Amino acid sequence: IYTQRDELLTADDVSGSIEALREDVVSGLISQHIPPQSLEEQWDVKGLEEKLASEFNEHMPIQQWLDEDDRLDEEALRERILQGVIDSYRKKEELAGVDVLRNFEKHILLRILDDKWKEHLATMDHLRQGIHLRGYAQKNPKQEYKREAFELFQQMLEDIKYDTIRIISHVQVQEDDRTAEMERQRREEMARRMQFEHAQAQGVESEPAEQETSEEAHQPFVREGRKVGRNDPCPCGSGKKYKQCHGKIA
Repeated sequence: IYTQRDELLTADDVSGSIEALREDVVSGLISQHIPPQSLEEQWDVKGLEEKLASEFNEHMPIQQWLDEDDRLDEEALRERILQGVIDSYRKKEELAGVDVLRNFEKHILLRILDDKWKEHLATMDHLRQGIHLRGYAQKNPKQEYKREAFELFQQMLEDIKYDTIRIISHVQVQEDDRTAEMERQRREEMARRMQFEHAQAQGVESEPAEQETSEEAHQPFVREGRKVGRNDPCPCGSGKKYKQCHGKIA
């Protein structure tokens, strides 16, 4: 287990391992409902459809396939189911991107490996604590411990494979049009915020100018130079008194 974990940590691509696990797990599930070399009357097709849907998110009309094609035997049915699972996963890969899915596969496989190993160690502790009771049943405790430890280890490996494929099969990838719609909404919201902030900034900048204009309007008129008396010569140079010239206009 520790060697496998070290290999996973240094691996950049675990897709080959995932493909092998998928084929093993799906084939095992099919065998539980369609025993090898069995008659069709012995097949639990409904149970297989339900298990594929609930455990691996695969909705396959297997009974419909059998009704429509009399030549679909056990081997051909196995291949069709497995290929359907593979095609579904490849579609997710196309949507999510190869790099994204490779990282996800590695993360899930490492997490499940760690979790199952911790559970196995705890189970082994319980086994060691109670193995002496086997002697009361006239069984060799040492032999019983080895046998049960081996069975527990094998079960742990099966659980790692099964849970890895189950979790990976349930990963949901958004369609391109949904992603594009969410991006469009995000951009529109950002544009609205920018317009609002820009309008606020303009309002703040215009306030000093308006204040200056208001202050200028209230300033008193200040005459430049000396005030011209009514009997003084008119500043226009006509020679007349101011009161008889431009003073009349004022």
